[in-house]
Amino acid sequence: MTTPPPTTEASATDAPRDGQHDFDFALGRWRFHLRRLRDPLSGSTDWVDYHGESHARALWDGRANIDELRIESADGDVIEGLTLRLYNRETGEWSLYWANARNGTLSLPPNVGRFTDDGRGEFYDREELNGRPILVRFVWSEITPTSAHFEQAFSEDDGATWEVNWITDQTRIED
Repeated sequence: MTTPPPTTEASATDAPRDGQHDFDFALGRWRFHLRRLRDPLSGSTDWVDYHGESHARALWDGRANIDELRIESADGDVIEGLTLRLYNRETGEWSLYWANARNGTLSLPPNVGRFTDDGRGEFYDREELNGRPILVRFVWSEITPTSAHFEQAFSEDDGATWEVNWITDQTRIED
């Protein structure tokens, strides 16, 4: 695998933006509505809806957090997983790792990126899907104290075009 593309370029004199608390919005309990494209990058338009909850807690004074998720579709398909997010003070970037309870492994490489001053977070990595190299993008947006929106998209052409395949709308249950 190759290194994920840089998210933003800073001049040599710019200090990285301090983003160690960028994921503080995610802390607490959330109700999830998720739409997942059943077969990404195949031409499929078959989406599956899931509902469930997540719970995120901070580690290392906000420089890391862990988010546990359990969602279920109407036909009984369950996704249980966790996201481990780690902040690198030197680069000002976050590394996001996913672990699925089905196989008990942590995904590598992580999605790496940062939030902008307007509150949009973009994170990238390079993976394989069905033996083909793809670029993966995570986008956090529309973040308020009581809601957040997240999308995952895949690209087969190094980011020229994207296919969204995972959409979540979250509503806060409690802090």
